[in-house]
Amino acid sequence: MGREIYSIINDMAEVLNASQMQKLQEVLVKRLSENNTFDYLQTCNEEFLDMFLTAKHLEGCSDKTIRYYRCNLEKMLETIDVPIVKITTEMLRKYLVEYQSINNCGR
Repeated sequence: MGREIYSIINDMAEVLNASQMQKLQEVLVKRLSENNTFDYLQTCNEEFLDMFLTAKHLEGCSDKTIRYYRCNLEKMLETIDVPIVKITTEMLRKYLVEYQSINNCGR
């Protein structure tokens, strides 16, 4: 469902302002989840990622920022390799410590 919403919002981006796009996303999520039994446990990581990036787009993030988020989050999801709904704080901490040491960056 996340991919469909993301595609619709991208198609409408040229004709709607940010608040209209936000409302469109809310209506789509509400209406589509009414018609389908939406179970977040069955949502794949790619759909969660698309929903997150759509939200960031609606908040006004640039395309460059969204590409940066996508690249880094895809790398994190490959490394952790579990469904998003099962990622723990400890898993994220471990990943960030490894990322910090590999990339020689600060906190």
